[in-house]
Amino acid sequence: MNPRTMRPLLIAGAASLGALTLMFTGEHAARAHVDVTSTTAEAGSQALLTFNVPHGCNGSATTKLSLRMPDGINTVIPTVNSNWTIEKVIENLATPQKDSKGAEITQRIAKIDYTAKTPLPADYRDTFTLSLRLPETAAGTTLYFPTIQTCEKGDNAWAEIPAAGQTSHDLKLPAPAISVISPSNKNTHTQTTHTTDKAQGNTVNSVDQTPLVVSSLAVGALGLIVGSIALLRTRTQRRISQPTPPTSTTSSIE
Repeated sequence: MNPRTMRPLLIAGAASLGALTLMFTGEHAARAHVDVTSTTAEAGSQALLTFNVPHGCNGSATTKLSLRMPDGINTVIPTVNSNWTIEKVIENLATPQKDSKGAEITQRIAKIDYTAKTPLPADYRDTFTLSLRLPETAAGTTLYFPTIQTCEKGDNAWAEIPAAGQTSHDLKLPAPAISVISPSNKNTHTQTTHTTDKAQGNTVNSVDQTPLVVSSLAVGALGLIVGSIALLRTRTQRRISQPTPPTSTTSSIE
């Protein structure tokens, strides 16, 4: 292939490779800790919370995961995970409460324990999904889910909560957390949401990875477009520079 033809293709390929690298690097960085994602952040809504465990304890396999529920969450329904046995830890409420239907509640599920049937290797990940209702009174606050990851050797206590002036990025073992919004706020896809925890006065950053992925794909698409335009211009210039062959004429003699 002509070197002039190959150059635009190489440029486009490099741009696409760079976009893919950015996308996967950003995803890896966002998954460094045990974290949680929610299908909704609206107070009073039924949500599916998915906890992500991306690694073991300094190379040791994970054997147990204990998820502590914040106050205000009373009923939790765990999703079955075939490699783990599940136990609900129940505690009595100091003051009886009413559920959404008006029924009195005297107990709540305070913790969910997952115990591995086969230890989860340190270089493998797993997810744990819970169904629950976010408290109606939690709008404008951050809910923390202190999590203890027990391994064959050692453990990780993902239970640190930011102090005033801190964010989860300042902590070594931050507790998984979600920022709860008012039901009237439908804008849940901004790149970074700054939420103030009314109980502690903390500002917590909740990053949505969707814009990063879209931006990465846009960069890759732009690189392909630029490369295609350059290739087209090169071929057009080559056609113009080629001499026009003479036109042959045939005469007829009677």
